[in-house]
Amino acid sequence: MLTTKQLSDIEQLQKEVEAHDGLEMKLNWDMLRNRSTEGLDFLHYEKNELIAFLGLYPFGSTVEITGMVKPSERRKGHFTRLFEDAMTAVRRAGFKKILLNVPASSAAAKEFLLRQGARYAFSEHQMQWEPQPLEDTTDDFILREAAREDLELRVRLDVEVFNVSLENAVATESRINGDEDTEMLMIDVGDNTIGKIRVKRENGQAWIYGFSILPDYQGKGFGRKVLRRIVKQQSERGHSVHLEVETKNANALRLYESVGFEIVHAQDYYEFEK
Repeated sequence: MLTTKQLSDIEQLQKEVEAHDGLEMKLNWDMLRNRSTEGLDFLHYEKNELIAFLGLYPFGSTVEITGMVKPSERRKGHFTRLFEDAMTAVRRAGFKKILLNVPASSAAAKEFLLRQGARYAFSEHQMQWEPQPLEDTTDDFILREAAREDLELRVRLDVEVFNVSLENAVATESRINGDEDTEMLMIDVGDNTIGKIRVKRENGQAWIYGFSILPDYQGKGFGRKVLRRIVKQQSERGHSVHLEVETKNANALRLYESVGFEIVHAQDYYEFEK
């Protein structure tokens, strides 16, 4: 578990890096604050000041890696040493897939990853809803809190819609059950459950994750209706509304844009061979 001071130091370093570089980092704060095992976070301090940080974020057999260095302390080998230590931990843990996440606008981060032999894999858009009137419609679906018996379908949706491996889907959906300030909702149409959507609220923001509908029910308007209701509910509660989508997912991108979401940032993912 990270200490309160360590979490505060990581947050302050993130703010400094983002302000200096004019970008937004993805540090998976819900996981940072709820670490259940040690050996996932690597911190370098000098004179009680956090200089560099690197975090590992396991999702089943896949691990994502994100890190940063204080702007005035770059090119001194700090991050290289943390990265080497992290790779040792990754090899010891036996992860099958390693993804390194960097802001798309960070040329320095990409240069570092390419020097390590990492290969570009894919990109994600971070989108924010721009407030606008949302017309009222007669909805032909029900949103309800997920129950224990919904876990199998949630895993199936991750596998079929997001092309996630079964192992990673089970690990991800099981972990989500313990998240605070999170609604895990199932989408019912008649007697059938056809999809899911998760809403995470923090610091005045509502983030939409894992929004998926079974292939047989796609293209029938359910996605737009569900999204519109969630956005309206969260906006009326005073939250700004955000989500992430893979750049190559053109259908999802068009759906989000049709409801009023706009691209504000992008994150690139690189795959690293152990």
